[in-house]
Amino acid sequence: MLRNALLFLLLGVIPHSLAQDPVFKVTTDLVVVDAQVVSKKTGRTIGALKREDFELYEDGVKQDIAFFSQNELPLSIVFLFDLTDSVRPVLKPLAAGALEALQHLKPEDETAVMVYAASAQLLQGFTTGRPATVSAIEKASEMQSDEPAFFNEGVFQAAAQSTKATNPSSRRVIVWLTDNVPNVPSEFMRKHFGKSVPAGSLHTESDAFQQLFESGTVVSALLERSAMSDVFIVALTKNPLFALGRKHHPPGDVYKYASETGGLVMKSSKEDVATKLAQLIDQIRTRYSLGYRSTVEHPAGQFCEIKLKVATAVEKREGQAVVKAKRGYYRKS
Repeated sequence: MLRNALLFLLLGVIPHSLAQDPVFKVTTDLVVVDAQVVSKKTGRTIGALKREDFELYEDGVKQDIAFFSQNELPLSIVFLFDLTDSVRPVLKPLAAGALEALQHLKPEDETAVMVYAASAQLLQGFTTGRPATVSAIEKASEMQSDEPAFFNEGVFQAAAQSTKATNPSSRRVIVWLTDNVPNVPSEFMRKHFGKSVPAGSLHTESDAFQQLFESGTVVSALLERSAMSDVFIVALTKNPLFALGRKHHPPGDVYKYASETGGLVMKSSKEDVATKLAQLIDQIRTRYSLGYRSTVEHPAGQFCEIKLKVATAVEKREGQAVVKAKRGYYRKS
């Protein structure tokens, strides 16, 4: 016990048994990577891995893993809900089962609730109170909107909200409920259809990714596709005018956001959305957290590429593995 306590203190990580507030404290010079490892063949999560089972590189230079844990660091989750007609009906059954699903969180985990259509709105700031979160989800389920859905703006604002987490050592996650049918950005709408969206009022996909990487936020999602969603996606992809707009002004894609940040996308439906939320929380909770102190010299503001992989011995034992982790981060100093 004493040896473990000394090790935690050396790494700047304070377990709950040694300190009450915060539960964990990760020193600011550590670059923390949140990761999940799955079998490429079966898709199942590969658990029970150890520090020595991973190899971590920054810009091609191997780094020493100074901190390693699984299901220890607390979570700061921003629930982000799409308010378009094709998704909004799913919010009522989600609200009905939300309290039970949220029991899969630990007491120290905090949550916030946001909704978006043409703009994003915060319904509940970060709290560890589950009734407050459920109340915000219920409020979201009663909201109406006839506005288009601008994915990039919703993700940007949710990532910005994640920086307001009350625990600076928490793992920041966006749990996004969407059907992955975004509207084309406002610049294209204004040019071709005269829509009255103020110029420069919305953030781009590039803006959203920068905010995600700067804040260290992982995007995971519940993907709900209805018959209405399928009709919309056909119209958006088959119409050459809309296709042109999507090419020059990427409207955002749930799979791309998840892939670049190391998150996962779980398919859901109106009938099982609360159950799927509980399953998604379980998967998020049990991901690995790895921290390292970079040995690569870079100026502040430069993007640093991260490559995380499992050791050869793991793939010999488990088969070919896929490591889901963020693509990189922006150097702060």
